[in-house]
Amino acid sequence: MYFKDLVGQKDLIGESLKELVSGKIPHAKLFIGSPGYGTLALALAYSQYLLCESPGSEDACGSCSSCGQLSQLQHPDVHFVFPVVQAISKTSDGLLNVWRDAVKKSPYFSLFDWLKSIDDKERHPIIGVEESKEIIRKISLKSFQGGYKVMIMYGAEQMNTDCSNKLLKLLEEPPEKTVFILLVEQQQAILPTIQSRTQSLVFPRLHSLEIASYLEKVHGLDQSTADNLATFSEGDLCNALNLLESGEMMETFRQDFMQLMRSSYKKNVNEMMNWADHMANLTKERQKLFVVYALHMLRQCTLMNYLGKEHVRLTQAELVFAEKFSPFITGNNIRQFSESMDEAFRNLERNASAKMLFTEMSFQVMRYIHRA
Repeated sequence: MYFKDLVGQKDLIGESLKELVSGKIPHAKLFIGSPGYGTLALALAYSQYLLCESPGSEDACGSCSSCGQLSQLQHPDVHFVFPVVQAISKTSDGLLNVWRDAVKKSPYFSLFDWLKSIDDKERHPIIGVEESKEIIRKISLKSFQGGYKVMIMYGAEQMNTDCSNKLLKLLEEPPEKTVFILLVEQQQAILPTIQSRTQSLVFPRLHSLEIASYLEKVHGLDQSTADNLATFSEGDLCNALNLLESGEMMETFRQDFMQLMRSSYKKNVNEMMNWADHMANLTKERQKLFVVYALHMLRQCTLMNYLGKEHVRLTQAELVFAEKFSPFITGNNIRQFSESMDEAFRNLERNASAKMLFTEMSFQVMRYIHRA
């Protein structure tokens, strides 16, 4: 992965290059943000430049043996750690080939995308204590090529307590020329003692134009379709790619959204409770994607009200519903709707009770929808 291949994040690329060129390399970095903002992509490009034998002023050379090895994710001094389902494998090594295939396809994938690729039951993945033993063993080895060793930890917030505690001393006093890059979506999900031992870098959301341009260039989409996907993505490329690859999932979200709004408008408590039960039975990642979808629909309805339907980015089926529903989204309630959805997303990140969360959401929607 090269800096030139990243989507957006020009400021962070500039900061990284300045650091690399100066030779002042921190021993542990914490990349904070969704994988759809480019955390893994930047970690790979950073490692590529760091280990390149003839780096240029703006990127790795792409022709040395180190670049060739990293392009295939086969460099002996770059190690990967990622969450795994313990019933399948205790450590990342058991799924390394699956990981390489996923990253080669695209480094922009969510934890849920990764989970789907390794477990059809979608069980909760973790980074456990057996993994920490492997990390300590690998880092204790000498560099194969005499330079830096890099440990990239994707989904580092999934470390359990035992694993986190075993890595504390290693992060505080790592071997010479060792770099840890921890990738997390939420900073508070990592122990403060680990945060204090790392240099933090917060990733902003991508611009819609950057996502749309990527979709046109890489996936060959027409401008209208790319713009529509980019608008839905809310600055997260993973969201756009999920929509591109899974129209069926988005149709399910559309049906769930309409059911929520209709039952809440009718104040039909039985239907609202049934809806909450249905949502509670989804995996957490699908629940989060639904909330993102709901925010997208609410914002598109607001645009329709103020600017007209020619300015919205919706499918034909969504547009038919939005034309009837948008009059119920006004300045009197859009702020409450948005705050409610944002809070729901944060609570899902904190592992709140899904049944209680979606039940509360349905009653909040019932109140807000009648404020129009």
